[in-house]
Amino acid sequence: MAISKPTRSLRLILGDQLNHQHSWFDEVDDEVVYLFMEVRSETDYVVHHVQKVVAFFLGMRAFAKTLEGQGHRVKYLKLDDPSNKQDIPENLAMVADELKVEDISYQLPDEYRLDEMLKGFSESTNRKVTVCDTEHFMTSREDLATFFKGKKRYTMEYFYRDMRKRFDILMDSDGSPTGGAWNFDHDNRKKLPAKVELPELRTFQSDISDVLSMLEKQKVETLGTIDASNWVWPTTREEALETLANFVAERLQLFGTYQDAMTSRDPFLFHARISFAMNSKLISPLEVVKEVESYYNTHKDTIEINQVEGFIRQVIGWREYMRGIYWAHMPEFAEMNKLEHTAPLPSWYWTGETKMSCLSHAIGQSLEHAYAHHIQRLMITGNFALLLGVDPNEVDAWYLGIYIDAIEWVEITNTRGMSQFADGGIVGTKPYMSSANYIHKMSDYCKGCHYDRKIRHGENACPFNSLYWAFVDRHRERLARNGRIAQMVRLWERMAADERVATLNQAKVYMQNVDTL
Repeated sequence: MAISKPTRSLRLILGDQLNHQHSWFDEVDDEVVYLFMEVRSETDYVVHHVQKVVAFFLGMRAFAKTLEGQGHRVKYLKLDDPSNKQDIPENLAMVADELKVEDISYQLPDEYRLDEMLKGFSESTNRKVTVCDTEHFMTSREDLATFFKGKKRYTMEYFYRDMRKRFDILMDSDGSPTGGAWNFDHDNRKKLPAKVELPELRTFQSDISDVLSMLEKQKVETLGTIDASNWVWPTTREEALETLANFVAERLQLFGTYQDAMTSRDPFLFHARISFAMNSKLISPLEVVKEVESYYNTHKDTIEINQVEGFIRQVIGWREYMRGIYWAHMPEFAEMNKLEHTAPLPSWYWTGETKMSCLSHAIGQSLEHAYAHHIQRLMITGNFALLLGVDPNEVDAWYLGIYIDAIEWVEITNTRGMSQFADGGIVGTKPYMSSANYIHKMSDYCKGCHYDRKIRHGENACPFNSLYWAFVDRHRERLARNGRIAQMVRLWERMAADERVATLNQAKVYMQNVDTL
C-alpha cells in the first residue's frame, strides 16, 4: 500500500515473528509503520520445502492483513515487487529513505546469521536502531547458559524441573510434581497396535494459488510436493488455536503413549501439528502448555498424567533447552564435527527412492508433508546418516530445508547435536544410534521390507545392522569411555573374529554402494 502520512518509526517484522500478542500492537500509532518483506536471501540460503515457503508467506500476509484491519500502518514487500532488493538490510534502508524515518526497530532474531546481519545494519546506518525482545519464549537467550554455569554437562532434566517450578506447571501445592514423578518417559515408548484408531486429520481451506504462482514465476527452487486440496498447516492465529484445541480434544489422550511410535498408516498419529505455528510465533509456548494443563486438571478421570507430561516436557523442556544451547554455543556449534564424518548424503534422501522401507517411508512422508515426527527424524533418517558417517553440514542442509518447522535454532541443535553427535556430547550424553532391532520394536516398517532385519550380513541383510557395528568399531575408543554405550563396545569385541570380519565387509559394501540401497 502507498504510505503518505508522516512516519516517526519503522518496525521490522521477520517471517518467524508473527506474534499477535506482542506489546508493539497494544496501541495503534499512526506514526509507526510495520515492514514485512519476502526476500530471496531467505528463500535461497538452502533449498526449502515448497510447503515451508508457502506457509511462511501465507502467515506473513495474513498477519499483515490483520494488523491493517486493526488500524496499524503496514508496508509489505512481496517477492515479485519490482522495488524489492531481495535483501533485508537493503530493503530496510530503502524503505527508511522512502518514509524519511530516522528511527528503526526490530525484534531479536532467533537465527544467528540474521542476528549478525541486523547488528551489521545497525552499526553501518546513521539512523537510530532499537532492538527489543520477541516476547515469545519463556526464557531469555542467556538463561540456560546461566543456569548451567560452572557445570560440565547441560543435563536437560534439571533445566526442565526448574522450568516446571518457575512457571508452576504440573506442580502440586506442596511443591512436588503432579503424579509423584518429574518424568513419565518410561510409559511413552510403545509401538502402535494395529487396532488403535487414529483421529481424522483436519485441513484448512487456504488459498495457496497466488503464492505458488509467484514462486513458479520467480523460479524459486524448492523441494517436495504440495497439494492445495489437502493443506494441513495453520498459518493464522485462529487456525493455530483451532489446531491446538483439536489436539487437546482428540489426540492428547494417547499422545504420550505413542509419541515415539512409527507407522506407515498415518504421518501425524497423535502429534499436535503446531510446531510451525509455534516457531513462527502465532501461538506461544506458555499458552500451549497452559491449555494442555487446564484440560488435564478438568479431565483427570479420562486422561493419564504420562500423556500430558510427555507433551509439556517437549515444549518447556526440550524446546526452550535447545534454544538455550543454540545461543550458548553459536557460532562455533555450526562448525562442530567431533566424529570427523565426511561422507556425502545419499542421493535418495532427496527422492525417497530406496529399498529400505523405513527410510523410504520417512523420507517420502517428509517430501509429501514437510513433516516427520521426532523419532522418525532421530532414529530413521538421522540414525542412518550417523551410522554412514555423513558430513554434518550436509545433514544440516537437508533437515533445515525439508521440514516446515525447521528454523536453525531448533534444527541445528537437534541435528548436529543430538542426532549426529557432532558436538561431542553437549546435547546428548551418547550417540543416538540403533540397529534394525529398535526400528522393528517401534514401527511397522520392517514388515515386507526388501531387507532382512534379523541378519547382519549376507543376502539382503538390513543395512542398519552392519553399519551399526561398523560405527561401533570405527569409534570404539571414544565409545568405550562413554558409560551409557561402552557395553556395546564390549559386545563387539567379544564377537567371534570371523563374524566381525563378515559384518565389517558387509558394511563396507553398503557404504560403497549406498546410492543403490
